[in-house]
Amino acid sequence: MPCAPVRDLIGTDDLPAAYAVQQGLVQARLAGGATVVGRKIGATSEAVQRQLGVDQPDFGYLLSDMDVSHGVDGTPISMATLVQPRVEAEVAFVLSRDIDAAPDEITLAMVRDAVDVALPALEIVDSRIAEWDIAFTDTVADNASSGLYVVGREGRPLGDLEPREVTMSLSINGEERSTGNGAACLGDPLEALRWLAVQAATFGDPLRAGHLILSGALGPFVPFAAGDRVDATISGFDTLSVTFGA
Repeated sequence: MPCAPVRDLIGTDDLPAAYAVQQGLVQARLAGGATVVGRKIGATSEAVQRQLGVDQPDFGYLLSDMDVSHGVDGTPISMATLVQPRVEAEVAFVLSRDIDAAPDEITLAMVRDAVDVALPALEIVDSRIAEWDIAFTDTVADNASSGLYVVGREGRPLGDLEPREVTMSLSINGEERSTGNGAACLGDPLEALRWLAVQAATFGDPLRAGHLILSGALGPFVPFAAGDRVDATISGFDTLSVTFGA
């Protein structure tokens, strides 16, 4: 069941407290058997910032039990663990090496060099806060409003794809509901990755080889319901299509 805003307990400005709550949530999930498989960046586009009522990006952890990429094979994705989900399309990256430098030494060239492949992705964002009534500390504490994620099977090396130049269209049951482009994601999804690498290093938990990174929405997120089919087309990739079950 949804809960009251976390800001009622920690306020709206105490980011260390919000990330400490996030860590408590993540550690509880790890104790239950999940593993960390990467990170997600939230609120990277102005459209999503307007939807959430925030003015800066945040980050959270991707856990193994959030991966529902089996949905691309036609298996309906269960909504049993979701509260009030929304879906967004974005570019994901798989890292081939650690990004383990001092925060002020992390450059765009460094993070580009650390990318193995880019992938199309759907993130199913969710909020445990009733009616999405969130301030920035609420979404941070809630693991950056994470839910589930889907990534495509076929990756592309950056030599074949420029993330900031991609275009995106997301449809539900054949009706286009969201559009955007790579430049909407902090100007460049790779810049979003650089931002995340700096934050991760600052928090003493650098990005590692093999991590999957969801770089942030390319356009507004949209609600969906059980039985809906979601199709995301990001230029340079095959269309990503999934159906949601009960």
